[in-house]
Amino acid sequence: MKVSYVRYLDSYPTGRKRAMLLTMAVLASLITSYEAAIAPVVPLLLTELKMSLATYGAIAAAAAVAGAIAGIIAGRLTDTLGRVRLLVPAMLLTSLLCFAMTLVQTTGQLLTVRIVLSFVDGIAVASTAPLVRDFSPRMGRATAFGFWTWGPVGANFLSAAIAGATLSLFANWQSQFIIMGAISFVVSIVIAMNIAELSPALQSTIRHTELAAVGKADDSRPPRMADLLRSRCMWAHLLGISSWLVIYITLLVFGQTMLVATFGLSAAEASQIMTAFWILDLAVLVVAGKFSDRWQLRRPFSAVGTVLALIVLGVLIWMTGNPQDTSTAGLMITGMLLGASLALAYAPWMANFSENAEDIDPRLQGTAWGLFAFVTKAIAVVVLLAAPPVVAASGWQGWLIVSLVCLAAFGIAIVFFQGPWRRRAVAVDPVAVARG
Repeated sequence: MKVSYVRYLDSYPTGRKRAMLLTMAVLASLITSYEAAIAPVVPLLLTELKMSLATYGAIAAAAAVAGAIAGIIAGRLTDTLGRVRLLVPAMLLTSLLCFAMTLVQTTGQLLTVRIVLSFVDGIAVASTAPLVRDFSPRMGRATAFGFWTWGPVGANFLSAAIAGATLSLFANWQSQFIIMGAISFVVSIVIAMNIAELSPALQSTIRHTELAAVGKADDSRPPRMADLLRSRCMWAHLLGISSWLVIYITLLVFGQTMLVATFGLSAAEASQIMTAFWILDLAVLVVAGKFSDRWQLRRPFSAVGTVLALIVLGVLIWMTGNPQDTSTAGLMITGMLLGASLALAYAPWMANFSENAEDIDPRLQGTAWGLFAFVTKAIAVVVLLAAPPVVAASGWQGWLIVSLVCLAAFGIAIVFFQGPWRRRAVAVDPVAVARG
């Protein structure tokens, strides 16, 4: 009897079993994102390793390139080899690489460890979104992806919260990676013992139904990435989310650093403010997803969230130009409102992206999410390389203005997505019926 860590489902999970599998997929998203978190200790790394912000940006950009390459490769492989087969070993290996971070003493060592960690982690991350989609018919997809987004967002909250609570106790940045590695390894084992995926036979049945639902009953032709890349809608999604990600990645990578440099806060205080940002973001992700599913609307939520985020980001830009007139409480409230606005746009966008890709060819979900993973890392490279010189020339206020323009570009891209703007009668989802 062959022993394998991959467990297959011969019937589509429902009720508690589906909820448990979705929980494991979301937890995997959380832990893979947490394993790559570094923002809370960047101010300390800059001091101890005597790095400039530009040097750190270059190192992080190189790591992001490795993650981008891994994401696009792994995205395609999840459609051919399977989701769990890639997820489990990559997740466990990344947790061990967290401990390797504690050995870093030079910028060269930091570069090496971050590149390897980012590549392995990129494989794991690319496997999680397709898993969530496999267990989520369209009627509940925005909610499911709202929970999935708890992964990257929750990881930022978790790393900021742990740093805010423990940095003053241990007084060194290495402590954060010891905590991270220990938590990640234990949770990875729990996920490996409970995660499963649809069997090849069940996937074939469901995808045949999905192909018929989108008018492509003939599945004799193999799926091709070119089908996605020929779609104007897909390009609108990829270019649009690239623009949206500029502010998100800025806060993810440089959030604490920006607060320390602009407002004179300590690293622990900056992490506490970023924790507040992520708290409301996490809550709104799920609420927005639920209402988006209830009304079966995606684009209106993304549009309203973008407009609100533009307004709040404008307030933050004013604050960075007037730090003497800004209180810690004001920063925290502004951060929370910005997090809520971005979340309002993001969860429905994920459902919209998944559904629009599904309409092209449902067999390419892993490939589509691999493209998303590639775009995420590619934009991270742009932010990491472009932000430091812009900040050196015009301060963080100048970079936030760039982020504001990019966020507005996402609002324009929404026009080219597919999906209704107003509520309509809910039709029966043939894929949901096929899934039981």
